[in-house]
Amino acid sequence: ILDGVATVSRQTIVLVQEIRELMKDYKLRMRSEFPKIYRQELLNNLFRHPYTKISVLQEELNISRPTANRYLDILATAGYLEKRRVGRSNYYINTKLLKLFFDLSNDTKVFQSANSRNKRRREF
Repeated sequence: ILDGVATVSRQTIVLVQEIRELMKDYKLRMRSEFPKIYRQELLNNLFRHPYTKISVLQEELNISRPTANRYLDILATAGYLEKRRVGRSNYYINTKLLKLFFDLSNDTKVFQSANSRNKRRREF
C-alpha cells in the first residue's frame, strides 16, 4: 500500500509541476501577444476549468457577453484553446491541460494493472 501511495504522490507532484509550467507559458505568451485582453482572472479561468463557455467566462470575469466571446475566440485562433460547437453552444477546450490529465490517467491505469498483478502473486 505504501508503494502505491508513494507512486501516486510522485505522479501528483509531477502533474502539479507540469500544470504550473503550462500556466506560466500561457501567462508569458498571453501577456506579450495579447496585452489588452490579458488578465490574471482570465488565465485562472482557463486552468480552473478544462473547458469553458462564453457564459461562464462572462459571469466569472464580470464582463459582457461580446467581450467574453471575443476573448475566447482570440485565444482559440491563437491556439491556446480549441473551439467546439455542440448544439447551439460553443465550448472552448484547454486541450493542453486536458492532455496532462489524460497522460496521468494512463499512467495510473498502468500502475493499477501492475499493482493488481503483484497482489495476485502474493495470494498464491
